[in-house]
Amino acid sequence: MNLPRGQKPFVVGLAGLGTVGGGLVRLLEENAELTRLRAGRDIVVKRILVRDAAKAREVSPPADAELTTDAAALTDDPEIDALAELIGGIDQARALIDRALDKGKHVVTANKALLAEDGLALFKKAENNNLVLRCEAAVAGAIPIVQTMKESLTGNRVTSLLGILNGTSNYILSEMTTGNLDFDTALKQAQELGYAEADPSLDIDGHDAAHKLILLIRLAHGVDYPYATLPVSGIRGISVMDIRLAEEFGYHIKLIGRVREVADTRGGMSLEAGVFPALVHNRYLLARVNGVYNAIRVEANAAGSLFFHGRGAGALPTAGAALSDLVAAARGAPADNTGFARPDLPQAAVLPWEDGRSSFYVRLTVRDRPGVLRDLAGAMAAEEISVAQMIQKSGEGGIVPLVFMTHETTTRAMNKSLERMRDAGLLTEPAVCHRVL
Repeated sequence: MNLPRGQKPFVVGLAGLGTVGGGLVRLLEENAELTRLRAGRDIVVKRILVRDAAKAREVSPPADAELTTDAAALTDDPEIDALAELIGGIDQARALIDRALDKGKHVVTANKALLAEDGLALFKKAENNNLVLRCEAAVAGAIPIVQTMKESLTGNRVTSLLGILNGTSNYILSEMTTGNLDFDTALKQAQELGYAEADPSLDIDGHDAAHKLILLIRLAHGVDYPYATLPVSGIRGISVMDIRLAEEFGYHIKLIGRVREVADTRGGMSLEAGVFPALVHNRYLLARVNGVYNAIRVEANAAGSLFFHGRGAGALPTAGAALSDLVAAARGAPADNTGFARPDLPQAAVLPWEDGRSSFYVRLTVRDRPGVLRDLAGAMAAEEISVAQMIQKSGEGGIVPLVFMTHETTTRAMNKSLERMRDAGLLTEPAVCHRVL
């Protein structure tokens, strides 16, 4: 539905007045004139859903906005045109968005977890009701990757998308690299600065990046890649030793989310996707993305290589993305929520993770005795793995680290080779193994 300019204000029900919700309120005030010029009418917040209406807040609500603890006051009010869901979580947010769509309201959300794990039904309902369900704020903060994938790159076939999708993990790895901090110290520093939650599991175990990757897979390929089947590894356990050794080879360790098209045995194309720590060569821009910044590299058959970089989180970067979605809804943007002209997305053809091919960084801790190197090489040769480079470091007590950089092989072959080494009693501690981009 196209709305003529000069209409009545576009009325918003805001769920959440935390970091991002407070940032949205601030931007609606600071950018009011610009927003009016872009949307063709004012955007105003009528009600704000909060847990405790009496709580003191860093950001004051708009003078005309009412605080409420009743979700129906947002979803059932006929004057409210759109719901801005910024509370996070799964169950409450799902119920809120579902009810808002039933009541004919557009929805803007930053809820990557909900949309990744359980969002297909919501997208379908929005499409069927000709309503906007937009989520620019759910992926990579200020980087406008969602609309880029939905609009600017629709004339392209995306063959590869990878990036740094979690600012907390990137900050920790950056501090370990530049400050020589161990993982626990860097994590504590991130928590003290407000970059990491008290329970940082969602970030450091890779699940936040995985939620974003699932959404990007839908946008890039128009398929449903089930979140539960996505291989996910985080940065817990990354050591300064491996960061330093990676540097000797010319690499930085980054937490990467990636999807790429791979030819399968049927003669078609499957998607290889996952979230994992990887060695990124210093010649790539991605290796030099530090702090809480995010970055995404897209390979497309017409556009070639594209690189996006910016703040991946925070009050104003994320709120700015949410406000852009509200402006689009206020202007009467079509319900082009997935970027594909169909409410149902087919299942992705998934390449098993073990069949993915890569070079690998492998650090082995072994006894310094004759024949060990021969036996290690034999375990790799048995799986047809060849070594590109090797470093041996001095150790203590007759125990030494050996580091290999392999030529390209499958994850299955690499894992079987490490199993052979372990079963033969060659390793004094578990091997460290990371993909190399």
